[in-house]
Amino acid sequence: MRINKFVAQSTGLSRRAADQAIADGRVLVNQLLPESGDQVGTDDIVTLDSRRITPPVKTTTIIMHKPAGFVCSRKGQGSRTIYDLLPERYQNLKSVGRLDKESSGLILLTDDGDLANELTHPSFVKTKIYEVGLDTALQPLHQQMVSDNGVMLEDGPSKLQLQKLDDTGLSWQITMHEGRNRQIRRTFSSLGYEVKTLHRTSFGNYALGDLKAAQVREA
Repeated sequence: MRINKFVAQSTGLSRRAADQAIADGRVLVNQLLPESGDQVGTDDIVTLDSRRITPPVKTTTIIMHKPAGFVCSRKGQGSRTIYDLLPERYQNLKSVGRLDKESSGLILLTDDGDLANELTHPSFVKTKIYEVGLDTALQPLHQQMVSDNGVMLEDGPSKLQLQKLDDTGLSWQITMHEGRNRQIRRTFSSLGYEVKTLHRTSFGNYALGDLKAAQVREA
């Protein structure tokens, strides 16, 4: 990369202002004064006014509509994986906040380690919203148990925010702020219900929107 482009990308200066900074002797490459047309690489140490500068690292994050029947790991162990659906240019990305095989909806994939940590580490609270279909209508007592005090599971209490999606008692919107393994399914199973469909519509600031099954878009 030419030194003036490197300086411009690293500082927000215009290319002309970067050229002027180089001409004024404010820029050093490996402690030496560069020429305006010099090339620099990732191993070079570039400073402006004695402070090291580096261009921002370009990262890629995509939203995927995961269909049911696909697993999120690279090794499907006999199952189809979301990587079977991804275009070649996204094959290097890692999934964040997995969905189990039979669930569908929003999956994030990224090569941004800081973002992945922010979305998954327990110290960062991220809201997730799901649409769930049950095999039988949820009884009012069980709704109250799940919403008010939570249901005790083997790894601790599970409390979910519930909102009816229709009058059948079968379809619910669930909002949660944690993400233990198969937590929603285990919560309802402990009360005698089977989750027939589980579909994630949002994760933190990311929403599935009108993305069709197996489609992706850059976030």
